[in-house]
Amino acid sequence: MPNVTKQSLILDIAKSTGLARNDIKVVVEQFLDLVGEKLIDGNTIEIRGFGTFACKPRKARPARNPRTGETVLIEERLVPTFKFSNDIKDKINYMESIAGQAAELPETVEEAAQDSEN
Repeated sequence: MPNVTKQSLILDIAKSTGLARNDIKVVVEQFLDLVGEKLIDGNTIEIRGFGTFACKPRKARPARNPRTGETVLIEERLVPTFKFSNDIKDKINYMESIAGQAAELPETVEEAAQDSEN
C-alpha cells in the first residue's frame, strides 16, 4: 500500500468537495501548524471520533552509542504521541476482518466447485 502524503490528501479533499486546491492547502497547513503549536504549549488536542494528540514525558535513561559502545545518558524529555479513537480502531479492525474473509473465499468458480465436492 502506498504512503499517503499531505499533497495527496489535499487533492482528495479538492476532488470530493469541489473547492480550490490552494484554499484547501492553506487550511490543511494551518491546521497542522496549529496542532504543532498547541502541543508545544503543552495542550492535548482531542478530535472526537478520530483521536488524541498529546505530549508524554519520557524518563531519563542510559543508552549505548552503537559506533563507540560508549554509554550515554538520554535526558528526560517530552514525546509527542497520538492515540486513535475506538471508532477508528473498530473501523480498521472491521476492514481487516473483511479482508481476511475475502482471502478465504475461492478465487474461481472451479475452486468453489472443487470445495463443494470435498
